[in-house]
Amino acid sequence: MSTTNPLQFLQQTRAEIAKVVWPTRREVLLTTLMVFILSALAATFFSLIDLAIRTALSYIIGA
Repeated sequence: MSTTNPLQFLQQTRAEIAKVVWPTRREVLLTTLMVFILSALAATFFSLIDLAIRTALSYIIGA
């Protein structure tokens, strides 16, 4: 395993960071909005499934 001196490490790190493509403000806002919408849809879906299972079990048990 070869060792890299600190100066080379910093130069390589800086070169790699320069390759990063950062998202635009619009992309960040759109993806954040999509996360909130999909989270709400998932919560609604699982709430309805839970309600259906609870209703079915109550009917079966007769409570």
